[in-house]
Amino acid sequence: MAAVLGLSPLSGAPSPVAVADEPEAPAARLSTTVSAQGRVVAGGSAVLVARTSNAPGARPAPNPVTVRHTLPKELTPTQASGRGWRCSVARQQVSCTYPGSRALAPSETFPPVQIRVKVAASAKGTVRISSEGTAHPRSQSRIDITAGRPARTYYLDCRAGNDKAAGTTTAGAWRTPARASAHTYGPGERLLIKRGTRCTGALKPKGKGAPGRPVLIDAYGRGPKPHLEGAGARGTVHLVNTEQWEVRNLDISNTAARPSKTQRRAGLLAQLSDYGVARHFVVEGVDVHDVTGGAFAKDPDPSGGILFVVRGSKKPTRFAGIRVANSTLRHVDRTGIGTTSTWARRPENPEGAGRSWEAITGLTIRRNKLYDIGGDGIVVQNAKGALVERNYLNGFNRRGNTYNAGIWAWNADEVLYQYNEVTGGRGTKDSMAFDFDGGNNRSVYRYNYSHDNEGGFLLICPPGDTITSGNRFHDNVSINDRNTRAGYGVISVLCGPSRNNRVYRNTVVTSHANTRMVSNDSKDIQDGGVATFENNIFVGAPEGTPLKDTLSTFNNNLYWRIGLPTDFDDPKAVKADPMLRSAGPKTPDDLRLRPGSPALGTGTKIDGDRTERDFFNNPILDPPNIGADQGRPAARRSRAG
Repeated sequence: MAAVLGLSPLSGAPSPVAVADEPEAPAARLSTTVSAQGRVVAGGSAVLVARTSNAPGARPAPNPVTVRHTLPKELTPTQASGRGWRCSVARQQVSCTYPGSRALAPSETFPPVQIRVKVAASAKGTVRISSEGTAHPRSQSRIDITAGRPARTYYLDCRAGNDKAAGTTTAGAWRTPARASAHTYGPGERLLIKRGTRCTGALKPKGKGAPGRPVLIDAYGRGPKPHLEGAGARGTVHLVNTEQWEVRNLDISNTAARPSKTQRRAGLLAQLSDYGVARHFVVEGVDVHDVTGGAFAKDPDPSGGILFVVRGSKKPTRFAGIRVANSTLRHVDRTGIGTTSTWARRPENPEGAGRSWEAITGLTIRRNKLYDIGGDGIVVQNAKGALVERNYLNGFNRRGNTYNAGIWAWNADEVLYQYNEVTGGRGTKDSMAFDFDGGNNRSVYRYNYSHDNEGGFLLICPPGDTITSGNRFHDNVSINDRNTRAGYGVISVLCGPSRNNRVYRNTVVTSHANTRMVSNDSKDIQDGGVATFENNIFVGAPEGTPLKDTLSTFNNNLYWRIGLPTDFDDPKAVKADPMLRSAGPKTPDDLRLRPGSPALGTGTKIDGDRTERDFFNNPILDPPNIGADQGRPAARRSRAG
């Protein structure tokens, strides 16, 4: 019981009144529900979605939280991921940890985890998945498995096959892509192409798969990947108005004379027109090279390496579920990996094509290597919630005659770019590594490395009436990027007004004196300025590098060898040598702080930032360091010291 003051009925004086104690909330109690995304069909693959929640009325969950999912023998996990989760797969167990910057409140749910599984051919009936972990008693979820029809495998041997054969055995394989394209493929069927062979002509198969039973194009036998040469076709591998396809382990080229201005060429092209929603496309382990496309026609239907293109104007159409992974692109014109759409109109892009915005969803571009790309490296257009991570891009805008950038988006929201390396951008028609362009909203670049790009590090440029708002660029590093074009710089702020875009905790070093560090040539200020720069380290060339921006907001940045405008305002500027590990950095490790650096412990806390790790995987300190390196807490010193 607890006592509170009441009034005595005789004197009116306060007197203690006994009331019941407020009951303490029970401990956190997490539970997980695992459900299937679509049907789970025997002999196919499937995606399971695990959602972990805290019970109503419970105390907040601790952090970090680890949840372990044990799958039955009928479902073999191959991959698991979820925004904010760190997942691993070991045999039948999937273990996921959510570090968390705050405890999970009662009734709240963590971001979902997607678990990709292979379904045993003999599987049937209902199976159970158990989940348990931190503050998480064991719970079970039920998954129903549908029996699958036996699916055939077809073979293509462009050296020794015969188009009059049935194509269903290696000894009776087809010989030409034209014959393989004439067949209509059904759910779970496979087209396997013999390794060590070369096929000429487009592979344009018909048919489609089903949830859990995609159609697969893959290699068989021993030796190098089968080489498919398109010889000037629109796409060497060309999927039209279809869905549920996976393409793996091919070597693709498309060479011919330089195209006319009406010709388009691609290595792998998935194309929709007035189709509706097309689901599940996987491109993995594919090598695309020597695509003789045109430098013109950036969109809506460009040339390029691996492209997903939406056309048409009658029926709203989009892709849902694209994964491009572990593939290599070399000497491709014009776009390396890209998406485009003619369903692009919304308030954030009022002049976009079409009658509505049909955003591509479930797009992942991961662990690809791109070299010598004629135009844009990786461009995400018309998407929401895309993930672009761990890609390496070396050489872009090599033959472009329009504006191109390394890894960027147009008319796309909530895109996460992380752990990418970009170098070798040529020219000054953009050619920067990263770009918040028109219609980009609430997107994040973090943990990326840019170096030696002639077009610079970052562009913020919403043209026309597009709206670019709420983006974050943090915990990235840049070495020796530059842009010598008038109005540009290592970081360029151009075009029209943008809102609430923040650049913080980056380390930017250039050895070039003939470039600006930050250049603002935007036309207007709206809602508090075009960008906010905070807790960044800017290091110029020994002879000095100018900064020309009096429109953006600057706070608590460190400037070394930077020429600042006379009316420049950074109320907490640190103007000192940051004492990096190397005075002439060549690698990210050279950007780490040495003991005694004035950047140690002198950063400010970023409002709304929930980042827990820095570029080097150190925990974010409190107070933080200035710049991308949050390490060496024992070496901190105060600004006064």
